[in-house]
Amino acid sequence: MTIETLDVSPSAKVRHVVNAEGEMLAVPDGWILLEPGDAALSRRIKKDGPTWTMKEKKGRRLFSKGIWAPADRIAVLRAELEQERLDPSYQKKLDAGRKRREKEQVAYAADFESSVRDYLSFAPVYDALAMEMAKQIADHATPVGSGTVARTKRISIEQRAEAATIAWMRHQTTAYDDMVIPRVKGQRREVRKQLAQRSKQLLNDYRNGAERPQECPLAAALKG
Repeated sequence: MTIETLDVSPSAKVRHVVNAEGEMLAVPDGWILLEPGDAALSRRIKKDGPTWTMKEKKGRRLFSKGIWAPADRIAVLRAELEQERLDPSYQKKLDAGRKRREKEQVAYAADFESSVRDYLSFAPVYDALAMEMAKQIADHATPVGSGTVARTKRISIEQRAEAATIAWMRHQTTAYDDMVIPRVKGQRREVRKQLAQRSKQLLNDYRNGAERPQECPLAAALKG
């Protein structure tokens, strides 16, 4: 039997997985599960030959549960990688990559904050408030691994800035987090849509320079 590279899900049955079609498959003899945690080794295992990457969906997110691959191949590649890691040049390469990513992250966070300010486009009288709001949104949304819309590459940075702003306002200026929403299909989406409309109206007030009362939820959220 030809073994192909697959994306699979866990099964309650020992040494079995479920493929994309919902079929239960027995893990090939001689294969073991490489637990998640060593990204470098995982990449090499995947590149070297057929693997079964196991992921579990919880809500809308996918969580890695490891990689099934031949035990001997994992052992060989792990030994090679461990030997490389003993070489000082390997650590220098890691440090250089880390510094590069840190610079890229700082630059992206600044670009994203600027995009949020552009989206807010508050009247001059509210410039200080817009700057503080953009900073808080960027600080929350841009960290690597945050899982927010700011980290996606599927849409433009302008669209990310808008989506992140509305999401931030949903949690900071509405009672969304305390709402009891019926488990009815589409109900949560509808609630979010209604709250987004309110948030956009509030933003328009600031864009138009309208006088806002002291109890404005946006001003209160920024003070907090």
